[in-house]
Amino acid sequence: MAVLPILEAPDPRLRSISTPVEAIDDDLKRLIDDMFDTMYDAPGIGLAAVQVGVPKRVLVIDLQEPESAEEDAPPVKKPMVFINPEILSGSEDLSAYNEGCLSVPDQFAEVERPASVRASWMDRDGRIHEEQIEGMLATCLQHEMDHLEGVLFIDRISRLKRDMLLKKLNKARKAA
Repeated sequence: MAVLPILEAPDPRLRSISTPVEAIDDDLKRLIDDMFDTMYDAPGIGLAAVQVGVPKRVLVIDLQEPESAEEDAPPVKKPMVFINPEILSGSEDLSAYNEGCLSVPDQFAEVERPASVRASWMDRDGRIHEEQIEGMLATCLQHEMDHLEGVLFIDRISRLKRDMLLKKLNKARKAA
């Protein structure tokens, strides 16, 4: 297992539309394992394969939520794999979340998305799932699925906010 380099905006490969996975084989499982290593190392809660330069319809998510409501409760890993995910429907109710992205480091903006979605996908063993997903997982899934279509969260905010965010990103890069 390995930590892979994460592509950062404005890398044009992030704008690629990912292709469906044809077979779940050892190479794909190795990629999934490497994606988890990369995501945890970053650290992040979601990662699409295209963010590590592999334009396949694969994403990993682990919200790493604490087991209890206590402030110092350690996060619990609950890794989830989504292969060829599809959103079948989205709620009319929207929720806003201050999103960030490993491909747009240290920048955040409020994005509105459907509060819940009905989604289907395959897991790493090829089992097909179809579920209603709500809350933070729904937001994260939609964010990561945008990557599969070459869309970044900054594409979902106003041009003014996007320009300001990109200027901050460039300034941070020059300072580093």
